[in-house]
Amino acid sequence: MRTAGAKSGRAARVLATAGIVAGAAAVLPAIASGAADTASGTVIATTAGQFKTMLVVASGKYAGYSLYMITSDTASSFGCTATVVKTLPGGPGSCTGPSSDKHAEWPALTTTGAPVAGTGVSGALLGAVSRPGIGDQVTYAGHPLYLFDSGPGQVTGEGWDEPTLPPWHGLWSLLSPSGAPLSWAAALTTTTIKGTKVLAATMLTGAGWEPFPLYSFSTDVAAKSACTGACATAWPPLLTSGHAGSTGAVRASAIGDLMRADGTTQVTYRGHALYLFANESIAPTATGFAAAGDGNGVKAFGGVFRLVSP
Repeated sequence: MRTAGAKSGRAARVLATAGIVAGAAAVLPAIASGAADTASGTVIATTAGQFKTMLVVASGKYAGYSLYMITSDTASSFGCTATVVKTLPGGPGSCTGPSSDKHAEWPALTTTGAPVAGTGVSGALLGAVSRPGIGDQVTYAGHPLYLFDSGPGQVTGEGWDEPTLPPWHGLWSLLSPSGAPLSWAAALTTTTIKGTKVLAATMLTGAGWEPFPLYSFSTDVAAKSACTGACATAWPPLLTSGHAGSTGAVRASAIGDLMRADGTTQVTYRGHALYLFANESIAPTATGFAAAGDGNGVKAFGGVFRLVSP
């Protein structure tokens, strides 16, 4: 596909090595658009996938392709832009661009008319936003929609964590029919920050699977997260599609979860809701890459974020 270039290849290699998305290239069940063939706008529908029911393209050249959102896109700004970044691994490139842009890592799904709701999709949640250098990008529940995979029925873009390399500052995920992000089952582990062992989540990056430190928020109360809206953009909640797993020094008995207002499930540890930091810096080490724990002690959104001891 013209889409993700080198990154798409990295995703395929990482997933093939890790084996966590078995059969990612398998063709999904047939998609019924539920709309007239004469409709000019791009049709969006749903289909059953490995991460439950998800949004897909249902018309045109990219019919059957999975659709993604990034947590750093908001109503007033975009984390994924068409600005060319010269310092990316593998050479200059942009986060997004028109669907035909071979240099865009996550091409925008565009439309030539009002987008059309297919089977399982809420027409009230469909929209479009006009973006310079991109065109009219389809949105769902306010989330601009992107492509990534090299063919229909693939889900190689699920769960990518991109804090600073490249600088899109967000988490990528598939979308549910309600417009909420879909997630896989989280895996808790530990990492060392300035000589101290802390709780971490194993996340997918361009460098492979890496541990990212996790944070608690002082304003949270039991079984409820106080970090929503702009807070959740800067500190994405660690979501899971089932009970989170654990390795090493992590106490399995301390792992729990809570239901967020959008219906997603957030991982907790010893009763504390867990978050990632969108601007986490990472640096190369002798064995790979390591996160710096930049979010520790940060005062924001009426509280303090702190690293979590295992």
